[in-house]
Amino acid sequence: MEPVILFAPLAGAVLSGFFHRLVGERLATLISTGLLFLAALLSWIVFLTFDGTTEYIRLFRFVDSGDLIADWSIRLDRLTAIMLVVVTTISSLVHMYSLGYMHADPNWKEHESYKPRFFAYLSFFTFAMLALVTSDNLLQLFFGWEGVGVASYLLIGFYYRKDSANEAAIKAFIVNRIGDFGLALGIFALFYLTGSVILDDIFAAAPRLANTDLEFLWLQVNAAELTAILLFVGACGKSAQLFLHTWLPDAMEGPTPVSALIHAATMVTAGVFLVCRMSPLFEFAPTALTIVAVLGAATAFFAATIGLVQNDIKRVIAYSTCSQLGYMFAAAGVGVYQVAMFHLFTHAFFKAMLFLGAGSVIHAMHHDQDMRNYGGLRKKIPWTFAAMVIGTLAITGVGIPLTHFGFAGFLSKDAIIESAFAAGSESGSTIFWLLVVSALMTSFYSWRLIFLTFYGSPRGDADTHAHAHESPLSMLVPLAVLALGSCLAGMVWYDEFFGSRVEEFFTTSVYVASGNHVLHDAHYVPRLVKAAPFIAMVTGLAFAWLFYIANPRIPERLAATHRPLYLFLLNKWYFDEAYDFLFVRSAKWLGRFLWTKGDGKVIDGLIDGIAFRAVPGLTALGRRFQSGYLYHYAFVMVIGVASVLVVIAIVAGGA
Repeated sequence: MEPVILFAPLAGAVLSGFFHRLVGERLATLISTGLLFLAALLSWIVFLTFDGTTEYIRLFRFVDSGDLIADWSIRLDRLTAIMLVVVTTISSLVHMYSLGYMHADPNWKEHESYKPRFFAYLSFFTFAMLALVTSDNLLQLFFGWEGVGVASYLLIGFYYRKDSANEAAIKAFIVNRIGDFGLALGIFALFYLTGSVILDDIFAAAPRLANTDLEFLWLQVNAAELTAILLFVGACGKSAQLFLHTWLPDAMEGPTPVSALIHAATMVTAGVFLVCRMSPLFEFAPTALTIVAVLGAATAFFAATIGLVQNDIKRVIAYSTCSQLGYMFAAAGVGVYQVAMFHLFTHAFFKAMLFLGAGSVIHAMHHDQDMRNYGGLRKKIPWTFAAMVIGTLAITGVGIPLTHFGFAGFLSKDAIIESAFAAGSESGSTIFWLLVVSALMTSFYSWRLIFLTFYGSPRGDADTHAHAHESPLSMLVPLAVLALGSCLAGMVWYDEFFGSRVEEFFTTSVYVASGNHVLHDAHYVPRLVKAAPFIAMVTGLAFAWLFYIANPRIPERLAATHRPLYLFLLNKWYFDEAYDFLFVRSAKWLGRFLWTKGDGKVIDGLIDGIAFRAVPGLTALGRRFQSGYLYHYAFVMVIGVASVLVVIAIVAGGA
């Protein structure tokens, strides 16, 4: 069953990519979609029937070179089962949604192989992600990691005739290479220290690594801390954490189904999965865990501030993704890996629905993505409106305080905030407040999106509003399924991820050190702490209603009054401008210098000068010796023999 789950998307990719002319484009796309639904069905069977005992399914020898031995095998434990469900469910629904959404895309008809190529990329992306999450060793994980990167490059730059799409794809590829370099160094270091890339071997060696120091130049660093930090650098790139986040908003240049696939449950959650998978190592690296928690909370706060003022509907949701990923890393950083996976699980449903719902709005508004041109759409597209509201209720954390009854995000986000408080350290207190304030801002910008899009009077082009219509059934059915998950996922599996059955549910798939009591203590935090996320949600909702329903002129006045702050947030804290100044311009300057000075002066000047001036001169001189007279040749021979004898005499005298 598990090999079918893994390779069904690959079969769909090969069929759509290479054999669509043979079977027909429509049949190829339908078969690839059907294969994803088969993988999703089998994944749910595995998830619901898995007993928690880790299983190993060896498929074939992957690499055998000296001490480096790795099989291509499937490691089936609770983390794998969760990720199988998340990846295949979202991907299959995205495939189905794409049948309707991309059919109306004006770019669809520009090239005869657009449709099968798009589905081939989607299926290949899914295969690479499944290879990553099922890996039993770091080499196979790295293969899937890089495969996801390649597929995301192809999907983000799918509209390759658009310069902005090409630039976004290259940006995503380059920024991820920075993180991937850290991941590669971490894998190299672990292989050097343990002699293996197999996960169980590395986990068994973790206590020894915690007592091993490495010397580099004048530094002495702990082996467990160093390798954990290097792995986290890779996670930061893939999961768009602060400083390596700049690729994520630009990835919106890809088609909306791509945004849902990449940003909801697959590529961006790979970093969270990596940290949770490597929990046996991170538990012996407290400094690395602190860095994970602090950077995660900072990312949640940073991205939420930017989401407050964005006007592109997809970019608002993209920064929301960045912020929610920060919550997941904060949970992993305080040692509650189960809660990090809980939020990963629930987030997949409501974030995919928000992206696909945004695609439905964009479809209705003839591909206009600016929310300032929306307004009053709830009557035009009522089913999309209902789905978007459910997604917003889930992401903002609507539920009944101090109970286990609420939308998916209510339970998982509250669990993270309570765990941060229970961590007890000074950094834990800071993380707690950052996450609560981020929850307030999340509520504000999420309801702002709803109010600007669906309420008020129509804005923008009147003809566009007049022709706005609901999406086809192929787009609405995935929204309905995801809406169901957004409502129930948190309540149904609360006990397994955070409640009474958490130890039984995760068994050995997550390692928690004996001194780590955060998960237990999180259930006994003060009532005010438990109510804090709900208070933040209500406060954000109240401000959004005041700004965009009661008195819509307030945002304009605030933006004018606090212009520098507004521009600071609108321009995303000027990270892109800073990176452009520090790295892009310096790289271009170095390129121009090597071109003008290196190539122009040295190569063209010196080397070409020698080639075009000195060499012809020497050949002209050589031609003069080719006179045809015997005594000239005899004279040269005598001079040569005399020179050799002189050299021999000098060498012999020196000896």
